[in-house]
Amino acid sequence: MTPTRSFASDNNSGVHPLVLRAIQDANHGHAVGYGDDPWTRQAEQAFAGVFGPEARVFFVFLGTAANVLSLNALARSYHSVICARSAHINVDECGAPERHLGCKLHAVPTPDGKLRPADVLPVLHDLGNEHHNQPRVISITQSTEFGTIYRPEEIKALAELAHSRGLYLHMDGARIANASAALGQTLAGATRDLGVDVLSFGGTKNGMMYGEAVVFLRPGLADDFRFLRKQGMQLASKMRYISAQFSALLADGLWRENASAANAMARLLASKAATIPGVEITRTVETNAVFARIPAAAVEKLKREYFFYVWNPEPAEAPEVRWMCSFDTTEADVRGFVEALGRAME
Repeated sequence: MTPTRSFASDNNSGVHPLVLRAIQDANHGHAVGYGDDPWTRQAEQAFAGVFGPEARVFFVFLGTAANVLSLNALARSYHSVICARSAHINVDECGAPERHLGCKLHAVPTPDGKLRPADVLPVLHDLGNEHHNQPRVISITQSTEFGTIYRPEEIKALAELAHSRGLYLHMDGARIANASAALGQTLAGATRDLGVDVLSFGGTKNGMMYGEAVVFLRPGLADDFRFLRKQGMQLASKMRYISAQFSALLADGLWRENASAANAMARLLASKAATIPGVEITRTVETNAVFARIPAAAVEKLKREYFFYVWNPEPAEAPEVRWMCSFDTTEADVRGFVEALGRAME
């Protein structure tokens, strides 16, 4: 099979060699299942080193599960979760939050995927009214589905608003590594220090084979979570293979190295694509996502050589597409893609 590079999603990348080696190193002999093993303890210590000793981490298989179970720890069925309309929990999780939480999502339209206090305040008018779902969680995505980044002051403002009204702040951090690397932040500085209560920490999009982490950054929130994880079918029996990956990702800044590489390739791709007549880069490149508008005929031609997604099919004659770069995207990959784009535009 001839290997090919995809610009559709960072989920499509391979596994970083150091992460793969960590899995292999864990694959010796027998170990007690369900997380009572040395590899999981080591990973938990690594998270404590990054987020502080009060943080508690739980490993799960999937990003959707990390989000749903995070929210499940914070909200009851009569509560609501405030999010951007474009949020993954609202658009791309097939109704899993509503089904498993039994509560309402207040999906607020935003032009760039970012919530602001002014977007949230109108929803808070329902607080205390027994006829309405009670807002309980503000959920933000960092970086957003549009590739945009919350600045520290923006997250802090949302956290202060949430906490002043008795709400929690949850962060879907499927690409928190990309955002933190772009802003030059530590992981704790991008989350805990800004007031985030619970983080869904992404590993799959940043060089792991599979696995995500739910990180509780405030004491008391995780007391019953081990039961929620089990009931949610996310307690891995052979957890050492997830845990070992996270230890590798957090060791020696590999998470930042991978994210920075993906971000750099996205900037390169945008700059090269923008020189081709007829290609319009539609959004500022802040992380590892490039959004562009090209003619529909060019979309079809380019898809014969490279896999990617149409983000917004309107207008039909010139849809908006999304090109994602991964930790293993190379300059040669970008050059090949841009050359194919140029041919498709002819």
